[in-house]
Amino acid sequence: MAELLVELLSEEIPARMQKRAADDLSRLVTDGLTKAGLDHQAVQAYATPRRLALVVDGLPLSQPDTREERKGPKADAPEKAIQGFLGSVGLTRDQVETRDTPKGPVLFAVIEHKGRPTAEVLPRLLYDAIVALPWPKSMRWAAQALTWVRPLHGIVAVFDGRPLRGGVGLGATPGTQPDGQGPAVPVGFVPDPEAAPAGAAVLPYGAVTRGHRFLGPEAIDVTGFADYRDSLRERFVILDAAERAHRIHEGAQALAAAEGLRLRPDPGLLDEVAGLVEWPEVLIGRIDQPFMDVPPEVLTTAMRGHQKYFSLERPDGRLAPRFCVVANIASDDGGARIVAGNERVLRARLSDARFFWDQDRKTPLADRVARLRERVFHARLGTDHDKTERMRHLAGHLAAFVPGADAAACDRAALLCKADLTSGMVGEFPELQGVMGRYYARHDGEPEAVAEAVAEHYAPLGPSDRCPTVPASVVVALADKIDTLVGFWMIDEKPTGSRDPFALRRAALGVIRLVVENGLRLPLARVFEAARTAYVTQRLVAAPGAAAAPAGAEGAAEGTADGTDAVLGDLLGFFADRLKVHLRDRGVRHDLVSAVFALGGEDDLVRLLARVDALAKFVESDDGANLLTAYRRAANIVRIEERKDKVRYHTQQVAPDLLRSEEETSLHTALSEATAATAQAVQAERFEAAMAALAALRAPVDAFFETVTVNADDPSLRRNRLRLLSRIELAMATVADFSKIEG
Repeated sequence: MAELLVELLSEEIPARMQKRAADDLSRLVTDGLTKAGLDHQAVQAYATPRRLALVVDGLPLSQPDTREERKGPKADAPEKAIQGFLGSVGLTRDQVETRDTPKGPVLFAVIEHKGRPTAEVLPRLLYDAIVALPWPKSMRWAAQALTWVRPLHGIVAVFDGRPLRGGVGLGATPGTQPDGQGPAVPVGFVPDPEAAPAGAAVLPYGAVTRGHRFLGPEAIDVTGFADYRDSLRERFVILDAAERAHRIHEGAQALAAAEGLRLRPDPGLLDEVAGLVEWPEVLIGRIDQPFMDVPPEVLTTAMRGHQKYFSLERPDGRLAPRFCVVANIASDDGGARIVAGNERVLRARLSDARFFWDQDRKTPLADRVARLRERVFHARLGTDHDKTERMRHLAGHLAAFVPGADAAACDRAALLCKADLTSGMVGEFPELQGVMGRYYARHDGEPEAVAEAVAEHYAPLGPSDRCPTVPASVVVALADKIDTLVGFWMIDEKPTGSRDPFALRRAALGVIRLVVENGLRLPLARVFEAARTAYVTQRLVAAPGAAAAPAGAEGAAEGTADGTDAVLGDLLGFFADRLKVHLRDRGVRHDLVSAVFALGGEDDLVRLLARVDALAKFVESDDGANLLTAYRRAANIVRIEERKDKVRYHTQQVAPDLLRSEEETSLHTALSEATAATAQAVQAERFEAAMAALAALRAPVDAFFETVTVNADDPSLRRNRLRLLSRIELAMATVADFSKIEG
């Protein structure tokens, strides 16, 4: 068994692409090995800013020998057919076998394939993997035609301690080959780089790499992974990204602790910075005190987004006037010049932020609302000002369903929530939208509930984001998301399997979380209708049942869409699918949600979840499981007989005078009682009681099936018993459509 080591040395690979690229390289190479019949053991991929590396252990020295049999024509077949078969397998007549079969003697060719040495198989396999790497963006460089993420400088390909033979032809763009140098080698695999034409651009496989660009640029001879990894470390390159991240984290924590501070957690930034350096050196810098008056979110955003600095905080959680920067080089002055340079750059960046902060507060947030007319929300859904007016309309409806919500505060927050989009600060740092609105609202003297609603109306942005609980914040957050969802549904811009450019799935999950986590009894259908009315009022969509005005006609709506109830019904179905996703994380079965939604008319998510929870407990109980089995048996019998008789027994009444046995009578009585009890319990939203009423059906249903023959000889008895069985389904349909339940 032998080891394969591959390294692709290049210019700096963007940090966001490194892990995916290392995984892709591993996948492509191992897939090629498997296809070539080369078994292998451990595979490990690594990435640094300048290199991708892959080590594969346990490779055989050669492919296994294989034996292939091919069946040919009969032995007495025409000579032309025999010769055609022999030509296809590359054998002569005396090299094939004749075997007796039930159809007579038949020719068989047995072809032995000798396995090739692994060292001969790997070069082309590696080339295929290198050129197939699916980079998000690629580039060409110099006069070469090969496209890759960044210019390639070297390829290490060592198998069993020796370099592989081969290389990658980089090609040449048309018209760039100098006269007198012969034809350019095209992009492709080059079996023998030494035999390539003079001047041709070929990157040969080799066994030499280089360390850190500045600290250890000397050549490193490579014979295997162990010495490769250790030699890189000696040349100031830490190959493992997890080790680099750990070193950064530990170094920053130590520097912070030395000043009585702590590192503010930021796993995303830690992973990104680990992809920017090969030899991390953590240093601590200072933020000038005058900048500490700027909101801390501005400081952390400027440091994180532009400079990749780590924020430090005091023990009480307040932002400290310090930051950690990670250098990619060790300096002889302890990093003093590096820190000074970074402080100077940060000072300029924060000066801009301080300017925006001072300028923006000169204009009240309310005075910025009119400027939203200059910002397009969507070409067919109007401006941000139009959206603000629709949100105010919708907030008026929603406030009635959110306990403690003040209608005036909700209206004011809906008016102001998008105004900070016109500020200089949000223009510079778009991720601070909403956050800056809160600061400006407080500066203008707006009520705290309004300021909080302005900041929180985008939330929740994801499953781990905090969900608003303050009434005004809940109302405005719901108004924002529901307006967006209804609008895009009305213009038929719905998510597809692979695309959701307007983040509508996230918006729907946000609505679900806002409703469920705050226990809101919100009738979604009515709220959707209110949102549609706002669009109709603005003449952005056609009114229900109205024909859309032709494009360009006077008075035509800017956007048109189907305004029928089917559109909003489809949106409610979308919510059902999103609810299944939301509940899946809680361990709730998706088929139970489908069983409740299938009844139709249910748009109260809190009531729906209560019904789903009760249904889950019921089907997991012994009575529920057995009754579900009996239900399916009854439904199957009735469906088969209805198809045969071309009659709908569900619509016919049971004749009491045709109930011949005690079991029939008992079941009829139990069904009547259960139907009434479940309907009453569902009406009162006592779903546990409704399930208990259904559980009482188990004994009479079991007794019926044990003693009663449904397909009686007497046609009238048979029809009556089918009507009775159909009542089981009708009784259970009061709480859910049990046909949707799986298992």
